[in-house]
Amino acid sequence: MVKDNKVLGKNTEIPNSPIGFKFDLIKNRNRKFIFNVRLTITEFTSICPVTTQPDFGILFIDYVPKSSLVESKSLKTYIHSYRNYGIFHEDVVIKIGTDIFNSIRPIWFRIAGYFAPRGGIPIDVFWQSGKKPINVVIPELSNFDRKIFNRKII
Repeated sequence: MVKDNKVLGKNTEIPNSPIGFKFDLIKNRNRKFIFNVRLTITEFTSICPVTTQPDFGILFIDYVPKSSLVESKSLKTYIHSYRNYGIFHEDVVIKIGTDIFNSIRPIWFRIAGYFAPRGGIPIDVFWQSGKKPINVVIPELSNFDRKIFNRKII
């Protein structure tokens, strides 16, 4: 169970900003194993700090945990706090990555942000904490299909 949780099992309002957010953490009960956790955020939104237009992206987060895992409802609350927050693509990927990394202190961490094109230019941003560990399955990111941004919504 999550100790001193602030989000899990509670009615939670979405913050207006990610600044100062504290993640609920879960104890890694499988420390004797080396494994990868992949979190996929398919509907990330934030606001361009210059034009105030919405930006849309997909985030992939991979990490090999040590003692803690990020609790998914607190991650969802944190991610939604960007919905009306002005920040550039490059900054948001690094901020999300370092906020999660500094909270859980994993063995290894990677985040990839694929953003819908603006002016015909897609922006993809990647950050990782170091060299990939060996003896653990970590899916490649090369299979991402940009056509997802062109899907028709009926």
